[in-house]
Amino acid sequence: MLDPGYFRQLGLGEIREKVAAGQRLSLADGERLFACRDIHALGLLAHSVRTRLHGKSAYFVVNRHINYSNVCVNGCRFCAFSRKKGDPLAFELSESEILEKVAAQKNGLTEVHIVGGCHPDLPLSFFEDLLKKIRTIQPKAFLKAFTAVEIAHFAKKESITVGEVMSRLKAAGLDMLPGGGAEVFSGRIREMLCPEKLDGQGWLDVVRQAHELGIRTNATMLYGHLETQRERLEHMAALRELQDRTGGFVCFIPLPFQPANTELSNLSPTTGIEDLKTIALSRLMLDNIAHIKAYWVMLTVKVAQAALYYGADDFDGTVVEEKIGHMAGAQSEQGLTRREIERIIVDAGFEPVERDSLFNSIKENGRGRCS
Repeated sequence: MLDPGYFRQLGLGEIREKVAAGQRLSLADGERLFACRDIHALGLLAHSVRTRLHGKSAYFVVNRHINYSNVCVNGCRFCAFSRKKGDPLAFELSESEILEKVAAQKNGLTEVHIVGGCHPDLPLSFFEDLLKKIRTIQPKAFLKAFTAVEIAHFAKKESITVGEVMSRLKAAGLDMLPGGGAEVFSGRIREMLCPEKLDGQGWLDVVRQAHELGIRTNATMLYGHLETQRERLEHMAALRELQDRTGGFVCFIPLPFQPANTELSNLSPTTGIEDLKTIALSRLMLDNIAHIKAYWVMLTVKVAQAALYYGADDFDGTVVEEKIGHMAGAQSEQGLTRREIERIIVDAGFEPVERDSLFNSIKENGRGRCS
């Protein structure tokens, strides 16, 4: 499959040997891979790793996204979602509206995914009460909620530590943190695009504390705006280093930047080749993070389907209602059914595996889990 002569001709013979041996790639290796114009070669390398880890399995989850508010104190230039309080396009769901959305999906909901803006007024107690009530409605669902940026915002607003915030939320029912807010860790980029937001080191520190409290997390990278390829690789290296220390990352999600309706609307969206190349590099560089997600909401279903051959093993889930990417111009569906996802995965030549948030597989009848 990984013909040595083919990769030597491309100047990737040494990297091919490392990949075949399961050895860690350097940043310089990553730069050489980014520079390679043969997308097929990158796909072969990434797919060999993906197959070694997961065989023909392609995972998905029956989940529900809830964006509770887009009111946010930060003013990130790349964000089409956030609004200041009082803006005509600002929204804020009440507790009853959120609970109604959670209750609407009565059968087979495995994960409730909750994120929003850094709201200036909502107290931590609002979210504690909300998690407790969601737990009574969906007692078996994983509650994956609040990015590291939101956690740091809660701590600042309440004048308590990040650890106290997460301990209180964990006691209220929180199972896991999603990976949002990481963007690109580069200080150069964050100073230009999101100077008011939690910085890259702050994001890593919040996540480290979550892992130490036994709260697993995902990780993301927003790419395709003003960052360099080196800054993408440095972002991955920082995640890899933290994973070496804590082992708390479950999945990595590369997110293509959607420029519509942002202050960077003059930029062109990423191409399919750029998306597939970045996913392949993610699989090759992040040797200690088990899963790479092809987030169909941002990639489109068709590119996400192809990404299963470029290192991705997870297709995310049913989602139902997503606002952050779609307010930035995402052209994908709002949600998919379980059967639609299974058909997409089978059509790509893989075996669909319904999972929970920690990638334990769920039996077909939904009554039990198996590892």
